[in-house]
Amino acid sequence: MREKLGFLVCVWLMLCGSSLGRFVVEKNSLKVTSPESIKGVYECAIGNFGVPQYGGTLVGTVVYPKSNQKACKGFDEVGLSFKSRPGGLPTFLLIDRGDCYFTLKAWNAQKGGAAAILVADDKIEPLITMDTPEEENADAEYLQNITIPSALISKSLGDSIKKSLTGGEMVNMNLDWTEALPHPDERVEYEFWTNSNDECGPKCDSQIEFVKNFKGAAQILEQKGYTQFIPRYITWYCPEAFILSKQCKSQCINHGRYCAPDPEQDFSRGYDGKDVVVQNLRQACFFKVANESKKPWLWWDYVTDFSIRCPMKEKKYTKECADEVIKSLGVDVKKIDECVGDTEADVENQVLKTEQDAQIGKGSRGDVTILPTLVINNRQYRGKLDKGAVLKAICAGFQETTEPAICLSEEVETNECLENNGGCWQDKAANVTACKDTFRGRVCECPVVRGVRFVGDGYTHCEASGALRCAINNGGCWKKTQDGKTYSACVEDHSQGCKCPPGFKGDGVHTCEDVDECKEKLACQCSECKCKNTWGSYECRCGSGLLYMQEHDICIGKNAKTEVSWSFVWIVILGLAAAGVAGYAVYKYRIRRYMDSEIRAIMAQYMPLDSQAEVHHASHGDI
Repeated sequence: MREKLGFLVCVWLMLCGSSLGRFVVEKNSLKVTSPESIKGVYECAIGNFGVPQYGGTLVGTVVYPKSNQKACKGFDEVGLSFKSRPGGLPTFLLIDRGDCYFTLKAWNAQKGGAAAILVADDKIEPLITMDTPEEENADAEYLQNITIPSALISKSLGDSIKKSLTGGEMVNMNLDWTEALPHPDERVEYEFWTNSNDECGPKCDSQIEFVKNFKGAAQILEQKGYTQFIPRYITWYCPEAFILSKQCKSQCINHGRYCAPDPEQDFSRGYDGKDVVVQNLRQACFFKVANESKKPWLWWDYVTDFSIRCPMKEKKYTKECADEVIKSLGVDVKKIDECVGDTEADVENQVLKTEQDAQIGKGSRGDVTILPTLVINNRQYRGKLDKGAVLKAICAGFQETTEPAICLSEEVETNECLENNGGCWQDKAANVTACKDTFRGRVCECPVVRGVRFVGDGYTHCEASGALRCAINNGGCWKKTQDGKTYSACVEDHSQGCKCPPGFKGDGVHTCEDVDECKEKLACQCSECKCKNTWGSYECRCGSGLLYMQEHDICIGKNAKTEVSWSFVWIVILGLAAAGVAGYAVYKYRIRRYMDSEIRAIMAQYMPLDSQAEVHHASHGDI
């Protein structure tokens, strides 16, 4: 009970300290052009949701609904629609304050077809900033889908508009954001008040998503000198009376000077508030070191990669994980550690002291009390934390005609892989990288090269896998040529991994060392054997007259067998020669007999004719 009481006292004192600060309501101009009775320029407070049209104006006609006048339910339920007809002016829906959240009113108005929402205050008071619901109600899906601008107007103006509409008069209005932000010169200065805590619900999720989406545009603006960006982090101090309490010790560093709420609001589990303060400090120091090296835009890469690689829910919200991200981006970890300093010491940290001083508003800017908050040209941004909306607000901060080309186009493209390979894995020898340039920035994803797929986390490791992997930088395995011989630890029939070839030992990736078979007595160990080690193998010889048989690792006699072998070879040769001669003789004999028989047969056909001719001739002569 005492622990809870102490925690509540700490929070109460913190809130009291905040309430003493000065909160400035950001406003834009509202101009009523008709009717004459209420014609004039009025102030209205910009809502901290939706998309204000920074740098622009919006003209429309005001409608006050006959029912559902607080817009706490959908207008389709009461049969009303405010969609403009072709050629008609956009509809500005006037709604009464009360009974439900401002955001729900805006969402119902947007679904009903309104182009903007005006919320009339229900009491006479200074204008306030309409904000999103507290965390227990901040998980509504519609919050990030509100795109129409919203504004809170005074009760007196609301009553005057209602009176004119009831009297049948048409109320026309201009919403003007052209002067909502100062635009003194060709450079915009802006701050992003953020937090490394990723367990604070939908607001933390939307904040991380914004950083990922806005990173590409922010880096282009910074690299080309159009903007000067500074990340900021809110901390509070522990009241002196509670410095030694368990709550302050778990939420603060440097003897209660710099504190942050417990991420889970539960001191018995998970990470503590001081863990958040340390990571906030490390991110601030990363920006300081990167800025000193003239590369302040690297902060966007660090915060994005830290949120991906070191989330609280995976228990990776640690210094070790942060250091790996820092190294991957080519920033000196030692300089970061020197900037962070000793968080347990009873001394001030200059970086966090500067952050606390910056929380207090100066000039036209009020105190920073809402997270996340964007401050552009010393004026707090109000509206949805969205890439398009924020980019438009930043562009509104440039002096007219000096805005960069990015403000005049819908597309933003930057090849982050050209700078330090985007902090991703790279094999320079094979010219292979895991950095993939995208519209929003870059992702670290193991590639597919010439049909070979690489697998790994994309940041520190990618390994070739599958068939043909040895064709890409030898599959990332060891390979060496020496004495005219080449050996490799990459095996084609393995999907991945490296294995030293026979005759070598090692990890197969970085090293494979020759095995001395002779010294380690792995071969050539017979009594007559003489072993000589070679790179990747060995040579084994026997004494004179002996022959080495490797499969049996023995030496055997060879002279007698050699003589018998040569005699046998000569016998075989002579036998084959004799058989050839005999065969040829038989062949010639058979051919000759065949020819003789054929000739005799032919002659037998002609020889009798000659005999008959001689007999006939003789008879004829007798007559």
